[in-house]
Amino acid sequence: MTLPASGITDVISSAEHDHSVLSDEYENSPVPAAARRSLISNVLVWMGFPMILTCAVSGGLIVAALGLAQGALAIAVGNVVLFAYTGLIGIVSTRHGLNFRLQSALTFGKDGSTIITGAMATIVVGWFAVQVALTGESMAAAFDIDVVVVTLVAGLLYTGFTVLGVRALTLIGYVSIPLFLIFGVWAAVESTASAGWAEVGSFDGNGSLTFGFAVTMVIALFVDGGTMTGDFNRWAKNTRHSLISTGGAFLFANTVSMLLGGLIVAATGSADDANFFGRFADQGGVLAVLAILLLFLNLGSVCAHNLYLSAVGWASLTRRSMRVTASVIGVLGIAIAISGAWNHFSTWLSLLGVLVPSLGAVMIVDQLVVRRVGCEVVSSGYRIHAFAGWAAGSLCAGLAEAFAPQLSTAVVGMVAGAAAYGVIHQVFSQRPEGRFLDAEQKVT
Repeated sequence: MTLPASGITDVISSAEHDHSVLSDEYENSPVPAAARRSLISNVLVWMGFPMILTCAVSGGLIVAALGLAQGALAIAVGNVVLFAYTGLIGIVSTRHGLNFRLQSALTFGKDGSTIITGAMATIVVGWFAVQVALTGESMAAAFDIDVVVVTLVAGLLYTGFTVLGVRALTLIGYVSIPLFLIFGVWAAVESTASAGWAEVGSFDGNGSLTFGFAVTMVIALFVDGGTMTGDFNRWAKNTRHSLISTGGAFLFANTVSMLLGGLIVAATGSADDANFFGRFADQGGVLAVLAILLLFLNLGSVCAHNLYLSAVGWASLTRRSMRVTASVIGVLGIAIAISGAWNHFSTWLSLLGVLVPSLGAVMIVDQLVVRRVGCEVVSSGYRIHAFAGWAAGSLCAGLAEAFAPQLSTAVVGMVAGAAAYGVIHQVFSQRPEGRFLDAEQKVT
């Protein structure tokens, strides 16, 4: 696991590398073997990310549109794609302990990774804001309280928790995951028992979405965080642990979360019922208290994950600690949440489905298939081939969004980006990539 003295470590300034005392969050350097975390820790971090009310709501929307059978199939397909996507990205980050910025530098160049990391670390702030806003909206809908006050309090709590670091993501998983499963299964069983399985199984949906768009919805929920897989998987001890963790997130946690929401909607006929927090909050007493605990732990978990990703990215770019960066970004995210971020959720998913999938696909093809570079090889400028592949994939995804709505724009973007990068690199690999690219630094 020993890393070379140059190459990827040249992304870090020599002055900092020589003189700074790095935080145990390893914002600016690879995670050493001695600091790697256990399998259960990695699994809890990943499973706590998608096992949330937002995913249940999204699953409910998909089933409301496509019906139970087609909706469940779209959910399954989207999560298999997410597992493959995050699992493959996680291989290189795990092998070398690289966070997203250091890993993206392998493909996009040292300077290019600054653009990529800045963009992705900003995108996930939007997710933090959406979940903080949902906390306030849910509480205001269930109780006679001020939505702005709850949103502010929730955002400060979630920010404070994130400052504790990756260990906090593990700890919250111990509580939020079983609590979600208990309430989610309870709500789904109660709903299907009332409606009868025959009626639930034959639920057709209103046809408001295409199958391809539904698959994109599933993928877009975590394609940004999934692209930044390295920020979580750099803590895994080996690639087997890395794959098990991402499999637990998408083949189990996200699939179950979305299917529970879908079952509830198929039973009740109302997409609003997928947010089962309200079902228990309305009953008052102990159940209402537990429902509030569920809401804050559940959405606090996904908020902490997204804020952590953003904080690691911006800390690496600005040479600050993750904790200080998380505090600043958390305040910004709260302001965005109070401004009404939740109202733009559908637009947000569409944008992510177009722009992000091809970026990760280019990294996968470059690092595992085409060049298979080790962490000792880093272009000090911008790798134009990689940016061209990302642009081509995003363009194809945008065209699919506009002219072929029956297709999944996210899948189109992944396939097109991977193919475009492979062709571009093959055709132009013997030529300089442009004036932006300096010579590669290689350890022999």
